[in-house]
Amino acid sequence: MQTEQALPRSAESTDRAARLAVTVFPVLVLVAGAIGLASPGTFAGWGVSVPYLLGVVMFCMGLTMTKVDFRGVAKRPWAVGLGLVAHYVIMPGLGWLIAHALDLSPQLAAGVILVGCAPSGTASNVVTYLARGDVALSVSVATVSTIVAPLVTPPLTLLLAGTYLPVDAGSMMTDILKTVLLPVLAGLAVRFLAGRYIDRLLGALPWLSAGTVAVIVAVVVGGSAETIKSAAAMVLLAVVLHNGLGLLLGYGAGKVAGLGKPGSRAMAFEVGMQNSGLAASLATAHFSPLAALPAAIFSVWHNVSGALVAAWMAHRSRKAGSLVEPADRPASDTPPASPAR
Repeated sequence: MQTEQALPRSAESTDRAARLAVTVFPVLVLVAGAIGLASPGTFAGWGVSVPYLLGVVMFCMGLTMTKVDFRGVAKRPWAVGLGLVAHYVIMPGLGWLIAHALDLSPQLAAGVILVGCAPSGTASNVVTYLARGDVALSVSVATVSTIVAPLVTPPLTLLLAGTYLPVDAGSMMTDILKTVLLPVLAGLAVRFLAGRYIDRLLGALPWLSAGTVAVIVAVVVGGSAETIKSAAAMVLLAVVLHNGLGLLLGYGAGKVAGLGKPGSRAMAFEVGMQNSGLAASLATAHFSPLAALPAAIFSVWHNVSGALVAAWMAHRSRKAGSLVEPADRPASDTPPASPAR
């Protein structure tokens, strides 16, 4: 999430650090998935640890949050509300349509839909920065979508995935509260009480989160290694369609709402990039390791596609000679220190 740093860096070093984050994370997750596929026995019985691992990621997210994140919501509630509605309408709807169109098995269909019902991934904040988008709007939408997830994700999953598999919305809500909201609030409390010391650790938090998500992916892939070879191609197609259409429709929603190019870029990534760690955790706990496979693949793909689309948008922006207004950048001109999700 957006952070305040004592020693601002140059724009060049800032962009280099952000590009490193969105380049290394997909590679790390891809390697973790390969390890899980090659040695599934290594992670046998690790499924029960996935919610706790996700809690670590969300705690790190809470540690990086500041008052700036919440002020952004208060300044432009209508824009944040638009992003929230677009996210929780477009992605769940696309998940259902894609699962139906590709005639996926019940387990995979439920997994794809669950990815769509998850909140925004905070990696979208860094990608928005690289795309010269409205970072303040991106951070605000990601923050609010995470906070309301316990109230929105379970009923949406029940509505759209309930025809494929039984969904216990009440139990899912409890799990999201325990693995998402409580760790985020705990991180916020620690940041408030010991902010001076936490500031020294901010550079390490994204990497701790990235490593934790990589372990989650290895566990998920290891748990469904036997069926991946037959289902991987279809799941990859579903994930590419889900993410690609989400980016496109998110950008379109921003344009229709008159948010301008920076705001529309932020909307694209806030709609198209998901908290795949949460989706994998919920799928493992409530469905099966196979249902978590779409989330594991999404975790890799949406970071790759996000980085590529951001590079293309930034290139078009430079070519047109247009720059993002200073208000669209973090106050310290540094990218958000986003725990990867």
